[in-house]
Amino acid sequence: PHEFDECRLDISVNDSVWYLRAQDPEHRNQWIDSIELHRAESGYGSESSLRRHGSMLSLTSATSGYSATSTSSFKKGHSLREKLSEMETFRDILCRQVDTLQKYFDGCADAVHRDELQRDKIVEDDEDDFPTTRSDGEFLHNNNGSKEKLFQCLSHKGINGIDFKGEAITFKATTAGILATLSHCIDLMVKREDSWQKRLDKEMEKRRRVEEAYKSALCELKKKSHFGGPDYEEGPNSLINEDEFFDAVEAALDRQDKIEEQSQCEKSRILRSNSVPSGDAYSTVGSHRFAEKPPSRPSSPSSSAVVFTPSLYEHRFSAEVEEMVKNHMTYSLQDVGGDANWQLVVEEGEMKVYRREVEENGIVLDPLKATHSVKGVTGHEVCHYFWDTDVRNDWETTVENFSVVETLSDNAVIIYQTHKRVWPASQRDVLYLSAIRKIVANNENDPDTWLVCNFSVDHENAQANNRCVRAKINIGMICQTLVSPPEGDKEISRDNILCKITYVANVNPGGWAPASVLRAVAKREYPKFLKRFTSYVQEKTAGKPILF
Repeated sequence: PHEFDECRLDISVNDSVWYLRAQDPEHRNQWIDSIELHRAESGYGSESSLRRHGSMLSLTSATSGYSATSTSSFKKGHSLREKLSEMETFRDILCRQVDTLQKYFDGCADAVHRDELQRDKIVEDDEDDFPTTRSDGEFLHNNNGSKEKLFQCLSHKGINGIDFKGEAITFKATTAGILATLSHCIDLMVKREDSWQKRLDKEMEKRRRVEEAYKSALCELKKKSHFGGPDYEEGPNSLINEDEFFDAVEAALDRQDKIEEQSQCEKSRILRSNSVPSGDAYSTVGSHRFAEKPPSRPSSPSSSAVVFTPSLYEHRFSAEVEEMVKNHMTYSLQDVGGDANWQLVVEEGEMKVYRREVEENGIVLDPLKATHSVKGVTGHEVCHYFWDTDVRNDWETTVENFSVVETLSDNAVIIYQTHKRVWPASQRDVLYLSAIRKIVANNENDPDTWLVCNFSVDHENAQANNRCVRAKINIGMICQTLVSPPEGDKEISRDNILCKITYVANVNPGGWAPASVLRAVAKREYPKFLKRFTSYVQEKTAGKPILF
């Protein structure tokens, strides 16, 4: 039975040693009793050939899954301290085995010494040629037979009852166990070292990120401490350079786009869930205030292909409105595709955006012109939604707030609006007259034209202030409806109509914003505005009667 493990027993038969382990101490005792009883009854072996060896672990049991020591050694969760305790146990066992082997070697040395003394005595006796009698009664002769008897003390029976071969085997097993445990300890230490190294690397990475975040926050804090001041905003003596100005504006526009996208999704969901009011402008064609065709002015021989119809209601800005309408109809509809002064800056499907670079006193005054074709809507519908202030906030995302300063007539109003600020640029406001007109074609084969013109005016109730930079605008939305006749006697549907849109914008932003920033913002925002607005019109008119 094993000295420490209550479930283990070792069996040695000649040169073979088995290391066994029972399920529990009771089973181990049953095995030991049965083996001892069988050994006694059968007379097999001797006391020295069937005995317990002092080794705690052999090379085989060190790697065996049935070994208690090896199993416990490699169980998950066993610490290095437990392995060191095993090493102490191995040390004690090894010391005892070394003592046993040392006793054996000492006995061998004593026997050799006695043999040398006896040999000297035999040589002296051989000189007399007489046999010599030893104290134990055996005769020593000067021949091989007498020498074999001399070394009987070194036979396998051992010296002082020590089985040298068995002890050597157990010594080898113990040292193998020590080596295995040492190897396991080294593995544990390597794993621990790797684990600590990984933790150290993580901590160093965390520290690096924290230091970078601290430096970045400190830098941002320093920037904010003075970027919030007037010296680091748009102005004649601004200290912010053009690249920083551009990056700041770009980042601010990106944030606004995300907010506007979420807002538009919510608005679209609400619009889809609400039914069409009974008094909607398109519930019947005749109910809209622009459905009735106004009387046309007699054409003169020198008139152009279209007839300009005046408003039903005159007001003090009527002359300016007529002048703007004539200019738009004369110049805005001209094709600029082959004009070298106009640059095509954006082309997305049917939409094309052109720009002509103009600067005055360092201020960018680039005229912009966009052409687009939208299916399923009429020019009247597009201009209505562009002009109507009741739905302005549904599609216009750049306006912070607006108000109608004065209603001049049913088709002309003066509007004051402020646009959302994009830091570090100054906030802009604009005061403009907005008029909607229908231009009846002189030739019945040509389509009628609907037009909305917005141009800056002055008004005593909306004077310029120091909070905003007053921008000047001259904008025209010109729409023509093309109808493709349906097959047979079918009625015209929205599949048969197409609206050609020409949008022109002349904007003087004022202020001191860099030219590159203004051009980049215009190139980015105008196409987005046009796509957003036309999509809104298509959504609002879907499934409703067509308004020509």
